[in-house]
Amino acid sequence: MYIKKLPGPRIVTLTDGSTLSRADLPGPDTRRWVARRKAAVVRAVEAGLLSRQEALDLYDLSDEEFDGWCRAVARHGETALKATQLKKYRQL
Repeated sequence: MYIKKLPGPRIVTLTDGSTLSRADLPGPDTRRWVARRKAAVVRAVEAGLLSRQEALDLYDLSDEEFDGWCRAVARHGETALKATQLKKYRQL
């Protein structure tokens, strides 16, 4: 078995002590973005597992969309990424 060599680390340790690997990230063909998947991509970029540009290209995201995810997680946590909570958190 051969492992494809990718730039950067394969596994990172997050601030809460848990680990995140590239295998934990959503697939590049993801079209249904639930809060858990959005948060995984944001955490991967913050921890250095993916570069910002690599995440934007891999998941076909715009700068504004990704920035919105990052702001929501920073201000209110992962629950702010839920579609049902958007209206609530945008008013704050």
